[in-house]
Amino acid sequence: MSKTKLLKSSSQIKQQRIAYGFVFPYVLMFSIFIVIPVIVAIFLSFTYFDTVRAPSWVGFENYIYLFTSDEIFMQKVLANTLKYAIIVGPGSYILSFLLAWVLSQLTPKLRTALALIIYSPSLTGGVTMAVLWRIIFAGDSSGYLNSVLLQLGLIVEPIVFLQSQEFLLLIMIIVTLWSSMGVGFLAMMAGILNVNQEMYEAGYIDGINNKFQEIIYITIPSIKPQMLFGAVMAIVGTFASAGIGVALSGSNPTPQYSGQLIVNHIEYYGFFKYEMGYAAALSVILLLFVYVVSRFAFKLFGSKD
Repeated sequence: MSKTKLLKSSSQIKQQRIAYGFVFPYVLMFSIFIVIPVIVAIFLSFTYFDTVRAPSWVGFENYIYLFTSDEIFMQKVLANTLKYAIIVGPGSYILSFLLAWVLSQLTPKLRTALALIIYSPSLTGGVTMAVLWRIIFAGDSSGYLNSVLLQLGLIVEPIVFLQSQEFLLLIMIIVTLWSSMGVGFLAMMAGILNVNQEMYEAGYIDGINNKFQEIIYITIPSIKPQMLFGAVMAIVGTFASAGIGVALSGSNPTPQYSGQLIVNHIEYYGFFKYEMGYAAALSVILLLFVYVVSRFAFKLFGSKD
């Protein structure tokens, strides 16, 4: 081997080592906080573990109980979770895109001001947000909504909204949608603002007649990476905000299980009943659900390259 080839080889090895050095901290943190906890959760899901004694192997008993004997999960939690996820996930995603598109049509100063106003609720902590909305939906005449309804004569006595089986899940959905315009919304708006304007001009020459066709044939295909990022953030945000029901109602389980989601069910069994094995089985089911939804998002907006 010539001296030149030896120098090139040593240079490549050095570059590879530097690259691995930069990647290593991420791989280490990802393994510690994602991979290892997932593996441990899958293992614990096949055990009985009360956090005091060592886990004892029970095989598929937790999963069998989950689908055959846990009536609360099958009748309340699963239905609430599906309803919440179907409305909040796509709802926040579509709303983020529509607001991002509308703001992109405005002047820069007005756009910046409105974007800040729309984005700011997503920065509010869950506890702070719950305090604000608990005042609005307070179950006596001092609650803002009850006060307005009483003054308008629409009700004769205050409604206990946050303890109501009829209203709690609806309020959770409203609160979550209100605070869901986060980084996914900003990413979509940035993508729309950076679409080459010449593409719109070429589109109108080729037969595009209105704004709807412009969005479908030019805007969305041009910002697929931002759309994918927004979809992932909507999925994550939907389940990250699932604790809002407990924060609003002040109890876990929520009143009559009306706002009980799978995340709350996991917390209840894990940290109130100390049945960590069963809680782990629930978390595995949630992980599979999130994975399936994420794969669907990648199918829609992921690159084929």
